[in-house]
Amino acid sequence: MALSLDTYRLLGRSGLRVSPLALGTATFGTEWGWGAERDEARKLFDRYTELGGNFFDTASTYTNGSSERLLGEFARTHRDKLVLATKYSTLRQPGDPNSGGTHRKSMLASVEASLRQLNTDYIDLLYVNVWDFRTPVEEILRGLDDLVRQGKVLYVAISSAPAWQVSRMQAIADLRGWSPLVALQTEYSLIERTAERDLIPMAREMGLGVVPFSPLGGGVLTGKYSREDRNQAGSVAGETAGDRKSLNVALGWVTDRNLAIADAVKEVASELGRTPAQVALAWALNAPGVTAPIIGARTIAQLEDNLGALQVDLTPSQLARLDEVSAIDLGNPHGLLASDHIRTVTTGDMKIETLA
Repeated sequence: MALSLDTYRLLGRSGLRVSPLALGTATFGTEWGWGAERDEARKLFDRYTELGGNFFDTASTYTNGSSERLLGEFARTHRDKLVLATKYSTLRQPGDPNSGGTHRKSMLASVEASLRQLNTDYIDLLYVNVWDFRTPVEEILRGLDDLVRQGKVLYVAISSAPAWQVSRMQAIADLRGWSPLVALQTEYSLIERTAERDLIPMAREMGLGVVPFSPLGGGVLTGKYSREDRNQAGSVAGETAGDRKSLNVALGWVTDRNLAIADAVKEVASELGRTPAQVALAWALNAPGVTAPIIGARTIAQLEDNLGALQVDLTPSQLARLDEVSAIDLGNPHGLLASDHIRTVTTGDMKIETLA
């Protein structure tokens, strides 16, 4: 079924309406060696909002603060129509250990910095960005709730954390009457489906909308990598020169398995007269539990290509082929619990329907 940016979806168990594709703004600014200059970033913002897009993703440290500053500048004239999501916990000041982490001091300082950089009175959605395995969950939850009560933050969410910690936090928030988590940001794509083991089922059960990052697998699913790009030694010429492609190779994303998945994506794209990026994003849009994959673009052409995914209608057979080539082993106990033997010993010969 064809979608559009103004086919809004509810975010988790909140009443917040967001576009089915979020615009990631880590490409706003060139401080990281790649990205869009101010004028090009403005074009990206204008085109996305012109089509009804309202969901933006950033962080206090993206492109050394330029991402938030540019987004705040562009959003100024219609701030209340937009949903600005930012994150805290990554180190803001090298040499200061308290300028990073999930604790209250880092949280408050980062939020104040984001409010200044975004030039706004409030943040729509604040993510705990990276789990630090040190701060008590009660400290995090109470700090987030305080920010909501102060009106500086409207909704809270989490990213890159273990499923058991997220579910524990949600249960504590519910029991104590604190602000619940409404979204989970996690890496998820055809080449990275491990979130299906616990994170996505947990999110669906606990009322968190899933907002995938890297839905194109660092660009591997666009078809721009070849088997010549593989480097078994793990080092890549020019990987420190700010080249995104070299970085992705160095990170180990260009493997035989991932290239085979990319080949299957290209085959489906050819059948539909679409681009591989559009097919890969359409698969993520159709995934159970997913609210809004995050797209990132440096040019208008890339943005338009990504947005074309909203018009892609994958057939059941095409979805099955993509699922098969990218399938992962869910591991224990998931494989055991899904086995015919376990179903037989728990239900006998009865067929029992479950709600999706």
